[in-house]
Amino acid sequence: MSTPKQQVIDVLKAIETGASAPFAVINPQNYTHHILGAADGLTGYRALLQALPAGSARVNTVRVFQDGNHVFTHTDYNFFGPKIGIDVFRFENGRIVEHWNNVQQTPTGPNPSGHTMIDGPTTATDLQHTQRNKQLVARFVDDILVHGRMDKLTAYFDGDRYIQHHPQIADGLSGLGAALDAMAKVGVTMRYTKVHKVLGEGNFVLVMSEGTLGGKPTSFYDLFRVENGKIAEHWDTVETIPARSEWKNGNGKF
Repeated sequence: MSTPKQQVIDVLKAIETGASAPFAVINPQNYTHHILGAADGLTGYRALLQALPAGSARVNTVRVFQDGNHVFTHTDYNFFGPKIGIDVFRFENGRIVEHWNNVQQTPTGPNPSGHTMIDGPTTATDLQHTQRNKQLVARFVDDILVHGRMDKLTAYFDGDRYIQHHPQIADGLSGLGAALDAMAKVGVTMRYTKVHKVLGEGNFVLVMSEGTLGGKPTSFYDLFRVENGKIAEHWDTVETIPARSEWKNGNGKF
């Protein structure tokens, strides 16, 4: 029997291949997804896939991790255009019963430090310290991103050694500071208001949060790699949450 990780990889790859067998892992009687542009349940999800232009879908899952009954992935998509996505699946009794995701249009080039949104290490290590690493990242998000306690910022990093995969931000705390200053100069503010989930495997930790960017309701999925007790690398996807009147299901983004 394949593992939950492989089952999720197969489900995502079926978006490209059109194979139906991988979808058998999804419980059709008890499946909730949080894709607001699709009707609820497996029927709504299938209808979304059927709306794809024939032969257009491409799926390359670069990272896959598991935390208990949750599997989370980092994927390079062509799904109604090139996108980077982070997906989270919840299993119950061996079947997928819930799915969240956050997608962002793929940039046309690398960020100021030459990194893409998807490159970098892919395999979890430090498995014995999963909980410790989750706690570290959760404190960072609460201190810095939610409450803005910037006096604590440097304690989470090894000097200016920090690899950044955000499309507009360069490496290091210096790169982050420069980006925040540039945003402030043009009146763009970023605010995290609530953390919904913290998931991890070894030295990789995913945080699912909501807030605002430029005044618009926004979903933030931040993936961190921890090294020697410090945050060493960061990937993310940022997605505007549409108005409630535009939702095709009532499940909410989170």
